[in-house]
Amino acid sequence: MSLAAPPQDPHAPRFRVRPPANWMNDPNGPFLWRGRHHLFYQHNPDAPVHANVHWGHASSPDLVRWEHHPIALTPTPGGPDEAGCWSGCVVDDGGVPTAVYTGVDRDHTGLGTICLARAADPDDPELTDWTPLPTPVVTGPPADLDVVMFRDPFVFRHDGRRWALVGAGHADGTPSVLLYDCDDLTDWRFAGVLLDGHDPASRAAFGGRATGWECPQLYAARGGEWVLVVSLWDGHPWTTGYLTGRLDSDLRFTVRTGGLLDHGRDFYAPAVLQEPDRALMWGWSWEAREQGEADWAGVLTAPRVVDVHPDGALRVSPAPELHRLRAAEPFVTAPGRATLPAAYDLTVSARAHTAVSLLRSASGAELTVRLDPGEGTVTLDRGDWPRKEAAEPLVVRVAPQEELTLRVLVDGSLYELFVGDRATVTERIYQRTDDTRQLSVTSGASVTGWALVPPTRG
Repeated sequence: MSLAAPPQDPHAPRFRVRPPANWMNDPNGPFLWRGRHHLFYQHNPDAPVHANVHWGHASSPDLVRWEHHPIALTPTPGGPDEAGCWSGCVVDDGGVPTAVYTGVDRDHTGLGTICLARAADPDDPELTDWTPLPTPVVTGPPADLDVVMFRDPFVFRHDGRRWALVGAGHADGTPSVLLYDCDDLTDWRFAGVLLDGHDPASRAAFGGRATGWECPQLYAARGGEWVLVVSLWDGHPWTTGYLTGRLDSDLRFTVRTGGLLDHGRDFYAPAVLQEPDRALMWGWSWEAREQGEADWAGVLTAPRVVDVHPDGALRVSPAPELHRLRAAEPFVTAPGRATLPAAYDLTVSARAHTAVSLLRSASGAELTVRLDPGEGTVTLDRGDWPRKEAAEPLVVRVAPQEELTLRVLVDGSLYELFVGDRATVTERIYQRTDDTRQLSVTSGASVTGWALVPPTRG
């Protein structure tokens, strides 16, 4: 089934990865196999609520045409994942795609185990069948670390050897990332703490609020930099952060700088695929409305290319393959007013203060983005689209510059803003029946926008 089938719910994204119905959360195991990109994700196949966690599965030949596959991982009655197949990754283990994931049994006390499942037929490019191993490779955290949160394995390579990270939180409220030697995927050995919340650079970047670091991801960027991505847990999913730095031969990670990975309210648990010439990232965007308001919940963001600027800051931009979703002709090419489609790709470049309006309410209030190149700020004002928490204007700061470029990807209720390649904002905005999708851009800016359409094959 193609993901571009028209949704029944106007809030439902049409071009991003999500199951046809029911619950989705974390992306898991982005994996390139036999010329296809595979994405797995946390999924409840029975209801649009967070429970009964399986691994859903979709794949694509080109990052824009996605197809659904049967559920990849299902909890095993009486097994180590009986209470859920939770987050993890997928690796090539000697020619066999292998899922490395968090298993939770029915007697768990909040701590996961690390489980493996292997593709039943590695020659199948769609990887439809998976066979779980009956015994975890790690039954829990090291006993002497007083760990109260243990989950989300991520496997990476360094100097020709395979290692793994596991997200953790300790009883005293300190978050950490644990390191394991897993060159043999069936034989894991604890190798120490890669980094924890006592590190001054991490405290400066994240504010010290998190009590656990979930879904750790570590990948190599150009120029010898490494990037550590963590999802910040403070009793609930909070936000995401990154740290850039050096990974020495002895696996010591020395932080150079860091910050928030996404400045919006609706981005969490990103997963990274390390390709030979780039790294791709997808994040989970949760619903900002109550669970059960629709027959679906959750969506993955557009794929993002992630790298590092010379100053150590994260570089993020939409994957270039997304250009294939653009209509043949733009719907707008100059400042002024235009009707916006339900899904679009819009670029605005400004050399002076510029206001961009994307949505207008019946009362005349507007969803606006204001660009100020001289101050190096982009301000998102979504105050007329309330939710439980306050909706004060969100200000994203970058270095002052001569020209400031904003790219906006909108698909149903999913809004993704890219401030140049320096910052991103992911938000969920639910258009009401009396709202109007009306673009307005003040004069003096450069504007181009395309409707998103299903790509042609080939």
